[in-house]
Amino acid sequence: MARALKRSTGDETEFAPAGPLSPGELRRMHAYWRAANYLSVGQIYLLDNPLLREPLKREHIKPRLLGHWGTSPGLNMLCVHLNRVIKRDDLDMIYIIGPGHGGPSLVAHAYLEGTYTEVYPNISQDEEGMKRLFKRFSFPGGIPSHVAPETPGSIHEGGELGYALSHAYGAAFDNPT
Repeated sequence: MARALKRSTGDETEFAPAGPLSPGELRRMHAYWRAANYLSVGQIYLLDNPLLREPLKREHIKPRLLGHWGTSPGLNMLCVHLNRVIKRDDLDMIYIIGPGHGGPSLVAHAYLEGTYTEVYPNISQDEEGMKRLFKRFSFPGGIPSHVAPETPGSIHEGGELGYALSHAYGAAFDNPT
């Protein structure tokens, strides 16, 4: 028998059975993951035409690419699943990103959840805002290609594993429970 997990739903606490995801949960998580992947790859590659409303042309692609698409799907998958268990189990946790140039992933999540637009109101959650977001990525005065303080929710500068590990140890020492 699957053990029941405590889940807070606002004013009350309910118990949900542990086990496989429901088809609806799986569908929503997969849609969110695909959206985060699209926003990640768009930041790296697209200068214009953010919703691909017209066939892709050379002028839509950035002339200088920076960022690692290869890290983004994995970071996005972790973030989607961590959000699920954080909400389900009412966890108090932190997600520290180590891969260099993994910034597009966390920017994508901050944009999807609305935090990015709260901090940067000119990056609205529409086609024009998405175009501005993509243009700003890895551009002087814009968004760094790594997770940085400019990214809402970030606590460190740098995208290398060493920096991330030092912050992870600091967080663990600060919360010894």
